[in-house]
Amino acid sequence: MTRPVCGLLVAALLLPLIVLAQPTSATTQFQTPWGDPDLRGIWDYRTMTPLQRPSKLADKAVFTEEEAAAYQEAELEGRADYDALPTVHAKFWLDYGTELTPDRRTSLIIDPPDGRIPARTANAQARARVRAERRERTHSIQDRSITERCILGFNAGPPMNPGAYNNNLLFLQIPGMVVLHNEMVHEVRVVPLGGRDHLPDSLRQIRGDSRGYWDGPTLVIETTNFTDQTSFLGSGAELHLVERFTRVDEGTLHYEYTVTDPASFERPWSAAMPMTRTEGPLFEFACHEGNYGLTNILSAARAEERRTQ
Repeated sequence: MTRPVCGLLVAALLLPLIVLAQPTSATTQFQTPWGDPDLRGIWDYRTMTPLQRPSKLADKAVFTEEEAAAYQEAELEGRADYDALPTVHAKFWLDYGTELTPDRRTSLIIDPPDGRIPARTANAQARARVRAERRERTHSIQDRSITERCILGFNAGPPMNPGAYNNNLLFLQIPGMVVLHNEMVHEVRVVPLGGRDHLPDSLRQIRGDSRGYWDGPTLVIETTNFTDQTSFLGSGAELHLVERFTRVDEGTLHYEYTVTDPASFERPWSAAMPMTRTEGPLFEFACHEGNYGLTNILSAARAEERRTQ
């Protein structure tokens, strides 16, 4: 046997061992049977970390371990006092989270560097005043918000932010499609992949029109075509939302989003948080059942009208 042939034979014998010895990355470890990154599962995104950095923390982006422990303890003590109030709504449902994110950031917002939502434009401020006025109206069911009427949830997105309860996301995948099923009001987004065009600009939806694609191991979802009834923390119809989902390890899904809406915010801004894998099932969300709030608001308004006549 010649030396070149012998060398090739040795290389062929050693190749499987070399491959087995390579470290396994999240990219190669978590794949669907059809080869896409595997993001399937139920993911919990509750956290004690606030969306915006508290003003008193100024330029402090990350807590020390000692500061994080003190912050968590103070928050839990304050929450216990709040839960003791007789007016708290269904306190056994509340699920705010009991810890900061593992990186101990002081806000979910990562850009701007101050961890705060950028200033709103004059247009956005005017819309906010109109919405505030509408919240005081009690003439009919249509005066009340769609959240109050159990039509849409307040933390289901897009984009998603931790809320008081129902901070769970069921992530489903099939070839060419992903489905995001939020526990809150069973909000479901069906997102086609692979470069399909967005709807025409004239077709608008209150949750927008989502399209996705893979950027290496990261699923990118772009959502446009919102309506003038859409409001995410002051956004409007021109909101352009980009969400990014990346599987980090067996139990962690990294979620990041960027909000761009020049008509509403003075600059784009971004937030990020980990989602933690949790066991199912995803329970039924019952909102209309036993929801006497809407009836009581309207009947109380009528009683007040009769009293003042």
